[in-house]
Amino acid sequence: MAKLAVTAIFKPKDGYKDRLLDELEKVKEASREEEGCIQYDLHQSIESTTIFLYEVWKDSDAVQSHIETAHYKTYRENTEDLLDSREVNKWNFI
Repeated sequence: MAKLAVTAIFKPKDGYKDRLLDELEKVKEASREEEGCIQYDLHQSIESTTIFLYEVWKDSDAVQSHIETAHYKTYRENTEDLLDSREVNKWNFI
């Protein structure tokens, strides 16, 4: 199986950027410890409160294992009310 990239763009509700960043930092640290995680980085727009997440995983099985972890489920639950929008895409390396 080939490695896979995942991107996510988060647009927090007004006044919730810092709480969102706290939750994303928690899931980042836990995710980086997962066996299939190659890269997991957060980026903050210099023009807005938009946050960009870039992940690289060993393969699609590693991504599936990731979304089944307790820390991933907790992050999703804890950020649900903090966001105006979340756009997630999965990418094959070519």
